[in-house]
Amino acid sequence: MTGIERSATTRGASAAWIRVAVWALHLVIPLLALWLLVSRPRFDVHWEHHGAHFALVLVTAVVNVVLAVVISRAAARRDDARLFLVSIAFMISAGFLGLHALATPQVILSGPNAGFVFATPVGLALASVLAAASSLELGQTGAARVRRLRTPLRVVVSALLAAWGVLSLAGLPPLDRAISPQETAGPLRYAAFGGTALYLYAALRYFGLHRRRPAVMLISITTAFVLLAEAMISVAYGRNWQASWWEWHLLMTAAFAFVAYSAYVQYVREGSPAGLFHGVALDRTIEQIREDHAAALEEMATAMQRQAEGQEGEPVSRVATRLAARFNLTERQLEVLERGAGALGSERTQRQRLGGLVRIGRDARVIRDEAELLTRAMDIVADAFAPDRLTLALVGRDLGPSGAPDVERDEALRSLEPVESPDGHRYLVPLDVKGHAAGVLEAKRTYAAFGEVDRSLLRSLGSQLSIVLENARLYHQLDGLFRSYMSPDVATALLADPSQAGLGGSIAEVSVLMADLRGFTPYAERTAPDQVVAMLNAYFGAAVPVILEQGGTIVQFVGDEVMAVFNAPVRQADHAARAARAGLRLQQATAQVAAGRDWPPFRAGVNSGPALVGNIGSAEMRNFTAIGDTTNLAARLQALAEPGEVVIGPMTRELLGDRADLRPLGLVGVKGKSEPVAAFVLEALRG
Repeated sequence: MTGIERSATTRGASAAWIRVAVWALHLVIPLLALWLLVSRPRFDVHWEHHGAHFALVLVTAVVNVVLAVVISRAAARRDDARLFLVSIAFMISAGFLGLHALATPQVILSGPNAGFVFATPVGLALASVLAAASSLELGQTGAARVRRLRTPLRVVVSALLAAWGVLSLAGLPPLDRAISPQETAGPLRYAAFGGTALYLYAALRYFGLHRRRPAVMLISITTAFVLLAEAMISVAYGRNWQASWWEWHLLMTAAFAFVAYSAYVQYVREGSPAGLFHGVALDRTIEQIREDHAAALEEMATAMQRQAEGQEGEPVSRVATRLAARFNLTERQLEVLERGAGALGSERTQRQRLGGLVRIGRDARVIRDEAELLTRAMDIVADAFAPDRLTLALVGRDLGPSGAPDVERDEALRSLEPVESPDGHRYLVPLDVKGHAAGVLEAKRTYAAFGEVDRSLLRSLGSQLSIVLENARLYHQLDGLFRSYMSPDVATALLADPSQAGLGGSIAEVSVLMADLRGFTPYAERTAPDQVVAMLNAYFGAAVPVILEQGGTIVQFVGDEVMAVFNAPVRQADHAARAARAGLRLQQATAQVAAGRDWPPFRAGVNSGPALVGNIGSAEMRNFTAIGDTTNLAARLQALAEPGEVVIGPMTRELLGDRADLRPLGLVGVKGKSEPVAAFVLEALRG
């Protein structure tokens, strides 16, 4: 992270905490006001106006009932347990607040009564329990249990409100008599302490939820619960009909009005009540909503893409109508959905096509035949760019003087610039190799003209195919060049991984074949050099294919001598048998070449064992070879062989087992070895 990014992150975090501090300060102000009113009675003015009280509380209760109904519908639409508990909390607080309004003295009832005093504290206390329960992140089992209790809980709440209303409004005990402040102080304070703790617990959990997934309604409900906690304290310590008593009425009004205002703002912004409280729902519900919206977006995108490409299927208008009915979308929301679906379809198409470009680049492997490489690339293109039809024509293969004239194609080849047909349904991109036209990529679309993004991707595809074509041709040239100067396996390894050309090597078990001409030096003395070279070329022309056929790696020619290694660089489990078979067939092939001529014959030695295999030399010149005692002994065994013979060492004999027909030479002393070595003449090899 750069210094600028760290600074921006720090500023963002600081601003967020400042907003939280300002929000918290506003919520603390009512408590400071209550403390001032309670501690300084002269400021706690008395105002007893029954009509104003009745109207204020009743309006607040009605607002709360509306909120409860809206939240309850949201809970039913998504079968969400949290929203249900919030709706019941709002409903029970609204119900008891309404009963408090109806019990206002000198409005419906003639005088003071216990129903008027206790209705709001009881409603707030019961609602605090539900508020705390709603803040819990219920699992699948807990949510299912709450959903099973929906009907019983509604029945209990309705019965409780009805019973309280009957007792209070009919003037029946125990809610009929007037109660003094001294009698109410204890119960109200106990209820206040418990209710405040539960509201604050719920507020903290909702605030944590808001920090994790910010939502307007989450912070509004958090604020409402904090205000209700403060209202509980005001209920316990306020003096009837004085400012401290009116404060809890205002706090409750502010709490529910804040939630209602936030819901209204969301409604104006979204144009529909369907998703107002989705941000409050359980994580599982949020996840399901996102999945449903993603599925709807995908369905809409598929329908729009299908229509744009002229394919048959359900019309976009019908899909839009069905999705609008399913999610209760407004025209504006449906328009947003269509724009999002269009963007998703375009992104999906471009991602598919970019993926095709990546696969083409990945498939451009070393030493792959040009035709195979281009066929594979065009197969990828056919899938990635469907339903557009793309074809590739190469100069010299598909394009020539005898071809039908094509003005647009000829212009692309001449200018090496893309050419578009007048109607925009055909787009041609030239392929060039080293600045020369190599072919043309032609794209055709029947249902619409190519857009700028399409043209840009086609140009990128043309560049990618040009690189693929150039690499294939370069690899072909390098392959032919390398294989003329070294073994095909070594050439393949170097082309695939040039780092293998580094000096050094590793120990590996190999079989080494050494072969030279017996009597070459006297023959060369009495023969003209051009005839000697002709003889060697004839011999090696027969010997090399035999060695390569068995998988041998020819590491060097030294005069009349050839050296080949088996099991390196390509691993071969039967390397000893391959080397032995190559030795026998080399003798057969060279004998046929020398038939009727006075040429010196070949002799060969084969030995198996560990050797250092790798590149030996300098930074300017190096050679792939095998070095060690195994190689030295192979040379000594070759020297022991008679013309036309293949002599093998003890390790090779062990690896060949019973398949070899051998003639033992016994223990023989060889130069450079302190102990005699068992040697064998290989006469035949079975299998």
